[in-house]
Amino acid sequence: MGKPDIETYKLNKIFTEPLGDLTAEQQELFNEVKATRTTPRDARFPTQNQANHCWNRYNEWLLCLKSTNDEGGCKSMKNMALKICPAIWTDKWEEEREEGTFPGIQS
Repeated sequence: MGKPDIETYKLNKIFTEPLGDLTAEQQELFNEVKATRTTPRDARFPTQNQANHCWNRYNEWLLCLKSTNDEGGCKSMKNMALKICPAIWTDKWEEEREEGTFPGIQS
């Protein structure tokens, strides 16, 4: 007997009912949901409260932007920050960056 496909197992736990026929747009959205992953575990932040992890990921992304001036090259760091941080925080930080009052890394 072969090794079970863990990804299929995980998806079967999430999507328990058969989806049936999907339109192209629905299939695209479904594939996007299946491909969404959260930021990897960071041993520097072992507790359940991930606020510091969020803050650090956001500032790591800004540091990448500041040092490389390449938004495309820093896209994965931005995605990790946006996945772990609440949108209300990142929206606030974006406004603060525009106003020049952001307390983190200045770009």
